[in-house]
Amino acid sequence: MKKLLLVLLVVIMASFLFVGCLPTTPAEGEGEGEGEGEVGVTVEIADSVVVDGKTYVSCGPHTITVTFPAPVVGGVSGYVTCCTGDYSKASEPNGIECGSEVVLFPNADRTVWTGSGDFGCGLFRGEKFLCGDCCASYVEIYAGECEAEACIWFPVIVDCDDPFALIEITAEACECEGCEITFESIVSEYVCDPDEECCGDECSGLASWSVVLYDGYPFDECCDPSVCEEPIGSCSGTACPIECTTECLEEGVTYYAVVTLVDNVGIETVYYAEIVLGADCDIDVTEGWAAPPDECVEWDDVTTDTIGDCDEV
Repeated sequence: MKKLLLVLLVVIMASFLFVGCLPTTPAEGEGEGEGEGEVGVTVEIADSVVVDGKTYVSCGPHTITVTFPAPVVGGVSGYVTCCTGDYSKASEPNGIECGSEVVLFPNADRTVWTGSGDFGCGLFRGEKFLCGDCCASYVEIYAGECEAEACIWFPVIVDCDDPFALIEITAEACECEGCEITFESIVSEYVCDPDEECCGDECSGLASWSVVLYDGYPFDECCDPSVCEEPIGSCSGTACPIECTTECLEEGVTYYAVVTLVDNVGIETVYYAEIVLGADCDIDVTEGWAAPPDECVEWDDVTTDTIGDCDEV
């Protein structure tokens, strides 16, 4: 039994190899001893990732594919259990979320079964699922004669947490002429407690960040700045802190920055900033908050020297 449980917990590249109840196979042509013993079954969840030995998936619907070594007689179904617990890098507790049924459809020879499962509570607010920021569910697969009990089950951490950063924008004079603009995530320093970096993702972790600078408004005719306007500079990284300094820029010009953070399961946060670079390298920053990919940004009527927030957005 201990050996069986160990095998059930092995995760390799978001595909899971499990040994347990076997699918019922046709009796015709089955010789003595064939089909007996342990046979592998693989389960794949689309867009899942393995981080530090744990499997993560973003909150929402994902395709689940179950592959059997032989045709299955009878049905195959699945279930994603309630998402519960707190698996975030923060200490705030999360509530219990509801589970969801997974209907699986076979291919022609009934060896590959595919369906869609909802990870999280399955309720929408706009286009975003309402669920715990970082909770865990079991994925259960039932097949053939094993319909009365789970043939395969394994844990998945559901990431509904947006990556975040609070970014300070400053300008300094260049040696010759012009000014360079610096973007830097903020670290809060405390006398008795450890310093706190305002940058990252509290669940699956930050995968990448980028800062792209434009000298023209990049949303005039379309919502995609990479199509609307040619960038004049950019920088990127894969971990915090965010540190980016431009080349020397002309004074008296309005610049636009697009800052993008992406976590390991593909959840994206985008910040926008309008930067007026005045004389003596004085800057005036108007920030724009994260917006859905299919909507153009709307500017906030605030003037600040930072963009983003230390809390999730």
